[in-house]
Amino acid sequence: MATMMKAAVFVEKNRIEVVDKPIPDVGPNDALIRITTTTICGTDVHILKGEYPVAQGLTIGHEPVGVIEKLGSAVMGYTEGQRVIAGAICPNFNSYAAQDGAPSQDGSYLIPQGLCGCHGFKATAGWRFGNLIDGTQAEYVLVPDAQANLAPIPDGLTDEQVLMCPDIMSTGFKGAENARIRIGDTVVVFAQGPIGLCATAGARLLGASTIIAVDGNDHRLDIAKKMGADLTLNFKNCDVVDEIMKITRGRGVDASIEALGTQSTFESALGVLKPGGTLSSLGVYSSDLTIPLGAFAAGLGDHRIVTALCPGGKERMRRLMNVVASGRIDLGLMVTHQFKLEDIVAAYELFSNQRDGVLKVAIKP
Repeated sequence: MATMMKAAVFVEKNRIEVVDKPIPDVGPNDALIRITTTTICGTDVHILKGEYPVAQGLTIGHEPVGVIEKLGSAVMGYTEGQRVIAGAICPNFNSYAAQDGAPSQDGSYLIPQGLCGCHGFKATAGWRFGNLIDGTQAEYVLVPDAQANLAPIPDGLTDEQVLMCPDIMSTGFKGAENARIRIGDTVVVFAQGPIGLCATAGARLLGASTIIAVDGNDHRLDIAKKMGADLTLNFKNCDVVDEIMKITRGRGVDASIEALGTQSTFESALGVLKPGGTLSSLGVYSSDLTIPLGAFAAGLGDHRIVTALCPGGKERMRRLMNVVASGRIDLGLMVTHQFKLEDIVAAYELFSNQRDGVLKVAIKP
């Protein structure tokens, strides 16, 4: 076996390069995965732009699809050569957070203000790939706590069909789950990027009868209809808050899902909520949020605001792949472009500038 591999690493602000790195050694609880497909996430773009700090030379990426190359001596129940995925969040389930019902916060700790360039403190939570350890935009990735995190890919599913499971699908579905959607609910999803589209699909699976998708891109709104949206609103063509209040006859929506991470979308998501409704926030915010007095009903509206980080672990991945295998959702539609690993800089340029109708790119080492 070779000793070196190609990997896309963070060099400095606005610069990611493909370099040679040693293939990781495998510890007793680890698994070495040969990556067959991975992708670029919006969070990776934040890293590229220097908006989210990571160590210089770190391999980026957190969405692995691949084949087990080598297993640690303590990892049982898997075989080398088996096709697997692992969640973007890879908990070991030993922490207080994990045992208290928040496994995505496994290993969470706080970085002081001066070290992260943000206000106050920033929680790293359980996100390790491409954040605290080398990630998946490489020929190989080392999966820690493999017993808890490797999920076999069911026969018949392609890499592209399961590529959304490690992060995008898990995050979007968690947004719908946090929204406490009930059969017959009216739900609005703000922003129809990959996570918003998965939130739309999740809302449909949970029983919402009226799903309103909001975006400024008509192509994405068309895809939202395929994912389960009943109504679409282009915010460039109307006052979205007014339109939603008309649609709900002044009642407001039962739940709103915010999947972008901006002040304006957060305000709109709160502004259309019924009294007692839930705002499920999925966006990664880069500055302080302000809660408007009126939309918040001065704190008297019985509103519920919930945030989420995508759940990981093999059971979560198994469930998500079951949904894909059932045929109830086809996330392969979201993979619009393919690149070789050596061309990943061009893939970043395309994805970060949202050109050519891109939704997600498949990176093939």
